[in-house]
This record gives sequence, C-alpha cells and structure tokens, in this order.
Amino acid sequence: MDATTPLLNVASSHSTRNPKYTGWRAAMHDLEYILKASPLNFLLVFVPLGLVWGHFQLAHTWTFVFNFLAIIPLAAILANATEELASKAGNTIGGLLNATFGNAVELIVSVIALKNGQVRIVQASMLGSLLSNLLLVLGFCFIFGGYNRVQQRFNQTAAQTMSSLLAIACASLLIPAAFRATLPHGKEDAYIDGKILELSRGTSIIILIVYILFLYFQLGSHRSLFEQQEEETEEVISVISRQPHHSLSVKSALVTLSITTVIVSFCADFLVGTIDNVVESTGLSKTFIGLIVIPIVGNAAEHVTSVLVAMKDKMDLALGVAIGSSLQIALFVTPFMVLVGWMIDVPMTLNFSTFETTTLFIAVFLSN
Repeated sequence: MDATTPLLNVASSHSTRNPKYTGWRAAMHDLEYILKASPLNFLLVFVPLGLVWGHFQLAHTWTFVFNFLAIIPLAAILANATEELASKAGNTIGGLLNATFGNAVELIVSVIALKNGQVRIVQASMLGSLLSNLLLVLGFCFIFGGYNRVQQRFNQTAAQTMSSLLAIACASLLIPAAFRATLPHGKEDAYIDGKILELSRGTSIIILIVYILFLYFQLGSHRSLFEQQEEETEEVISVISRQPHHSLSVKSALVTLSITTVIVSFCADFLVGTIDNVVESTGLSKTFIGLIVIPIVGNAAEHVTSVLVAMKDKMDLALGVAIGSSLQIALFVTPFMVLVGWMIDVPMTLNFSTFETTTLFIAVFLSN
C-alpha cells in the first residue's frame, strides 16, 4: 500500500473491495455507495425533470433551473468516479486523470456553449470559476477552519508554487486585455480583433505547455512537496461521504464515469440551449449567468469538500482543492477552450474586459 497520496486527490483511497459482494449484489452496493457519497446527491431528483423538460421543450426557465440543479450532484458523482480510477492507477497516472477530468463538467458545458456560439458565456464562466475558488471558497475555508483555532498550518512551498502559477495565468489574461485597451476603437476593429485572436491562440499553447511542466513538477520531480499521509485522507473521506469508505472496482468506476458523462452532456445541452430565453424572460445578463450561475454547477461539490476538509484542520487538502481547481481552470480549461474554438472556427479569445482582468488580478493578489 502506498503511504501517501497527491495533494489534489482528496477523495482517493486504496481500500479494498468487500469480498462478500459479487455480481448484481456488488453492483447494488456500488450504487448505494455512489448515491450516499455526497451530501448534494439529494438533488438527483432533478435529473429526470431536467431531461423531460428539455426533451419536450417545455417552459424554458424551468428547463434551465431543473438542469442547473441536476448537474450539481452529477458533477460530484463524476469527480468521485474519477478519484476512484485515479486511486487504482498509481500516483502519476492518477494525477493525470485528476488533472484531465477534474473539471469535466466545466469542459462539457463550455464546449457545448462554444458550439452554440456563446463565447461570452464561456469567458464569464471561466472567470467566475476562478473568482469563486480564490475568494469565496478559500475565504470560507479560512473562516470555518479557523473557528475555535488560534493557528492553522499548511504546506507553504506547495501553496506558493500554485500561487505563482496563478500569477502567470493572470498575466496571460492581462496582456490581451491591455493590448486591446491601448488601441483606439475605429475602422480597424476587425483587424485588431483578428490580431488579438492570434495572440490568444499562441498564448494558450504556451499556457498549456506551462501546465504540462507543472504536472511533471507535481507528479514527478518534486512529488514529495504535494503528498499527504494516507490516514489523513481516509479521515477526510469518512467526513465527506458520511459512511465507511468503500472502493469501487475499475469496471464500476468506468461505467459510472461513462453514464454520468452522457447524462451531464444532455443536461448541459438543455441548460445552454435555454440561456437566451432565460436572459430575455428574466432580464438577467449573459455575463451574470456566466460569472455567477454557471460556475456553481461544476464547483458546488468542490466548495462543500473544501469547507468540510478545512473544518477538520486539513488545510493542505483544502488549499489543494480550492487553489488546485483554480489552476486547472486557468492553465488547462481556459486555454483548451481557446484551442477548441480554433478547431470549430469560433473566435474564443483571452480578451476579457478591463474590469474583469482587474478583478482577477486583485483576487490572485489576495490569494498570494
């Protein structure tokens, strides 16, 4: 048994499967574990409602609400299945699985939004995910973790490394915005926008290379800086799942991952497809929906996990979830979306508004 686990693998475990369960009994036991693994799973009742309302194109506002609530527990199940696969794949491959699928819901929603031409929604959701993790979640971790405690400790080296990478990501967003802000608006706007698009695509490739180097740093050359004791992680798992930890088989985890991904895709399609109608009927702006509403979909489970972990005084794990998720959004999901837009001929850029980039800079500055 490996005595340590990577910082970001909060829910992973090397516990063995109960040998008394076989066949359909094992499947039912796995299903029971999955349904009880997160305190947010009571929201699964909205999954059939969201699918029915979306399929029959019923009231658009209710379709948006039902699918919004449905994706929240599905994101938790998706994360749990990924962690189970990661726990059986070893530190390196497991870390890569978490790095790739750790924000699967954000990827699915963003790709569907890009296909529908909702570039503003994608940009706002990326920024909203970063701000919610860096300000809201991290703040709650310190508030609830520091309650009735004089002092809390965490791995300063790992935290500084991740914060430095966040600063790099922030700078990559500042450059296109600063470039656009210094140029006058006029007849050459289309030409300038084309150059910003080229700059964004080149910058995205560089950011992805930086992320790959960080993965090598985290999982290979300096893995010891990002490891936690196994018993600490097991204690956290028991708190989050509210039950003795049960390890899914690889087959069960793969089936869960596949089925959940398909359902999330349908729910995300219905969710994104009703945004224009919701904007028209409620008066909400697309920026508000992308900045505030959409990030809740993929991050609610991580928010709960971070706070529960912090309350157990496991600040390394809490920071790993909060800042680690921000890193994945900034260094992987956002530049990846720019390249996806390039492939499907949608002009997704890193050109956020001056106010948005200033807000992100302040958030990164405070987290550092």
